[in-house]
Amino acid sequence: MEHNSTFPIKEADLKALREEAASYIKGIQWEQGYRAKSKEKETKEQENILLYLSKATGGSSATDITSVSKTILALKKRLLPDTVALPLQLNETLFVLQEAIAIGIWAKDSYYDASGLSDLNERKATLTPNQRHDLEAKMQTATAFMLFSLASYIVTTLKERTSETVNVMKNKFAGIPELSLNTPTKGLSCVLFYYDKYLNHPDIITKERDSIDFTVVFFEALIGEINLRKNALEHTETITDRTYKLENSTFSISGWDLNFLDTAKSVEFNKIKFEEIVGNRDAKHFSRRLTERLLSYDVEAKKNPFQELGGFMPVFMGYGIPGTGKSMLIAAIATRLKELTDQLEVPFLFHPMPDTLISTFQGGSAEKMVQWMKPLQDPTRLIFAPIDDAENNLQERTAQGVSAGVKEVIGVFLRYTEGAYAMNYGNSSIGLFTNLPEQLDKAVINRIQGRFKIDGAQSENDFIDQDYLWWKKFETTLPGFVSMKNPDYSFLADQQLVSNLSQLMETIEKPTEERVLKIYETVEAAHTANEHQFYAALYKQVQDVFPFFSSRDVRNIQSAISLRLTDFDLPEDWYENPEIYFKKTYNTKLDMLRELMKANMKGLNFSDIRKQEVIRYLDNMAIIADTDFKRKVDSRIKQMNVEVAARKQFES
Repeated sequence: MEHNSTFPIKEADLKALREEAASYIKGIQWEQGYRAKSKEKETKEQENILLYLSKATGGSSATDITSVSKTILALKKRLLPDTVALPLQLNETLFVLQEAIAIGIWAKDSYYDASGLSDLNERKATLTPNQRHDLEAKMQTATAFMLFSLASYIVTTLKERTSETVNVMKNKFAGIPELSLNTPTKGLSCVLFYYDKYLNHPDIITKERDSIDFTVVFFEALIGEINLRKNALEHTETITDRTYKLENSTFSISGWDLNFLDTAKSVEFNKIKFEEIVGNRDAKHFSRRLTERLLSYDVEAKKNPFQELGGFMPVFMGYGIPGTGKSMLIAAIATRLKELTDQLEVPFLFHPMPDTLISTFQGGSAEKMVQWMKPLQDPTRLIFAPIDDAENNLQERTAQGVSAGVKEVIGVFLRYTEGAYAMNYGNSSIGLFTNLPEQLDKAVINRIQGRFKIDGAQSENDFIDQDYLWWKKFETTLPGFVSMKNPDYSFLADQQLVSNLSQLMETIEKPTEERVLKIYETVEAAHTANEHQFYAALYKQVQDVFPFFSSRDVRNIQSAISLRLTDFDLPEDWYENPEIYFKKTYNTKLDMLRELMKANMKGLNFSDIRKQEVIRYLDNMAIIADTDFKRKVDSRIKQMNVEVAARKQFES
């Protein structure tokens, strides 16, 4: 949904509303309706809680006051009787609740003014029947929007602070028995009444951290209740056509949409330059191109010109044996992006997948994965989202012993990378880094549009440079200490970045993988590689041998070829003076890139590039498909050799 205008929620305005918010927390009155009192049980686990809620007292007399603040203090005495100060998580719950109510009141007041409700309310005694209907309808909408706004703030603020056992809390939760939208005061009183009654139940808060878990579960349910009613609300135009953004914060309210885009914060990382990584020429070149393409994203247009040219890959993979520099490469990409986004004044999010994603609770892994994937849909900043040791969370689902949590994570990954949930603006890229690409789920591998090998040091000069990066620290600390003869080579010369991929690639004439080579030669006997028919026949025969080969693989090959056609450097002065390119409009940037692309393509032969990339892809696909089987065979042979050696030693 597009929102036309953004309005600030000013700190000065909230300051004046916090006292009013505190008064609600200190005491409200609410008399339950008949239906809430007689609400029937839903599950055996929830039966006692529903019965408890139905018998909760509440009325209009001065003695029937519900006080959340007093309940929080009572919880402190029950859970931590020896503690003087209010414990951290209980204090945080109370503070966030007060701030949320202030924000909700602000949103309600804003709606009053924007919708004309303030004027109707002032003339209440003289309204016509139609005007009175509008008054009541707008009052309900104002109440719903106030409750939605405060619940959104609570959920987005506390969601990341929930514990592993939050799903247990969801199972305990029996819903909100009733919801009043008649007036803002009644609406808020009703919500706080049931929130307080839950807090008082002995089975709900059994330890301090439960306060945050329950608060998130309760207010998520409140958002759900409002969503059920929002289509019946009238006069919502002044809610859906604008965004309210909290001053000095990433929190915003955009109509009735709840998202967690702005809650993700960049993770700290070690700063490292590409030139400090030894070897890995292909990987470094791909990574540099990735940063350039991300930086071309246009925030205003919410598009990336490289996407239109076919040179952007939202999902890629780097693979290689352990110890070849995967983690260093992740840090180098993040370092380069951070430096340039700071220079260009563009927001940047370094968003690695957390190690604790897989949950032991049913549904917990999917929920955590959705929470991790959601920020990738934020069109306001550049996002690099690496998944290190990707085989741990994205393992082949059909393999023996794969947990339900892994299957949940893969399901979410697939939906959010291609499908109804996939919003690919060209400003985010997911990088899978793995030692065991053959163990990745086949559907995940099919999502990968660019891949490169991370092979570490490969030449004598690479090993010289690897040593040099180590011993030069001693030389800096104590000049002359190393005192060894230098080689006839300029240190780090071979680690410089190349200008295009052709400098790194040897001429590829035929596949190296045996089965692919056989197919290739069969097709070559009937067609030449500069015929379109050659590739159609090749793909069909590959599919006959490798049934998992599909149209998505063909699209991935096409993406790799497009990447080669856009494999050119952006001029240095574009970085030095962002006004030349980066600050231009989307269409201007697109035209400038087209000119560079045309100049780059003059020196290329499309047929040769197509053949190279097809062979590279098919070889890679076949090798990954066979490696897991070969590893199991080698492991079995090694075990048999150990058993033979042990038997001989025993017999002697």
